[in-house]
Amino acid sequence: MKKRNVILICAVAILGIVTFAVVQTKSKSATIEQNYHVADVDAVTKLYLSNKLDVNLLLQRVGKEGDDTLWLVNEKYPANQPLVDILLETLHDMRIRQHVNRNAVPNIIKNLSVNSIKVEVYQKVYFIDWFGGKLKLFPSEKLTSTYFVGSETQDNTGTYMFREGDKEPYIVYIPGFRGFLTPRFNPNPPLWRSRKIVHCDVQDLKSVRVEIPLVPEESFEVLRNGETFDLRLLQSNTTVSQFDTARVAQLLSSFSNLNFDEYASVVPKVEMDTTFSRPPGFVLTITDMNDRVRYLRTYVKFADPELISEIETGNLSEIFDVNRQYAILDDIDTVLIQYYVFDNILQPASYFLGNTSSTK
Repeated sequence: MKKRNVILICAVAILGIVTFAVVQTKSKSATIEQNYHVADVDAVTKLYLSNKLDVNLLLQRVGKEGDDTLWLVNEKYPANQPLVDILLETLHDMRIRQHVNRNAVPNIIKNLSVNSIKVEVYQKVYFIDWFGGKLKLFPSEKLTSTYFVGSETQDNTGTYMFREGDKEPYIVYIPGFRGFLTPRFNPNPPLWRSRKIVHCDVQDLKSVRVEIPLVPEESFEVLRNGETFDLRLLQSNTTVSQFDTARVAQLLSSFSNLNFDEYASVVPKVEMDTTFSRPPGFVLTITDMNDRVRYLRTYVKFADPELISEIETGNLSEIFDVNRQYAILDDIDTVLIQYYVFDNILQPASYFLGNTSSTK
């Protein structure tokens, strides 16, 4: 009888231990799934992304300007804020969709070790954080999460990820979003740099200068004069008494949200030797009321660099790109701009005097 009681007690004890282990495992698994994302993206201070090709990106929160949060790319360049917002939203919204099939785990881990994007998340944390965040003292910056972002699943709706500290990778997704997340973690720095040339309302503009080196008599400047603007011809240094106010108003309003299209990361050598060795088509100088200056020089772009030899005999509309042209911004970056964005800006003085139609 005593022997049977001992066996029964042992069986109950073993069952209790097994039950406790299962509950703990499930609880831990549930905790991982609930806390896999970055809950407080407002506390994120910087993000560091890198891949196996030694491409590195540092996104760093540096402050606010009005209602806009300011971020820098690699401690130097203003960031493309909409892209940063999408990345933060991704970190906040992503969830574990499912576990990786156990038989596939070794291959997924191998792929992640060879071809993944490492994402380090740094946040502001407090040594004292009491009463549900009502009392916070002694802030510091801390690496809070490290993810390894891999390729997409076979159905293109999930992304393989491994978080440092976990025992296994997971398939991650954003509820309601159909697609995979890898492209959102691209560490290529130029992709993240701001495309902004100037965002300046009319009341914040001091002057706009448009120079046309090959036709200097068409160069001009629009200058603030109290609450209004004057138009001055540069070659003769004369102020024009009458001009087309509607066209000048369109010119000035164009700077409220003026952006370029993309960075010209690779310019064909044949264009470097021809296009950029000639005078620019336009030289644009924008000065705001705080005397901050943006400087832009424009150059034509060939639709196909191989057609350069046909300039004298070919159809110019086929030789030149009719949608975009090159521009050098602040003598630093070579970018691409769209003609239709600059149609109200890159015009000769005679256009603003009402003497000509719009030209490119």
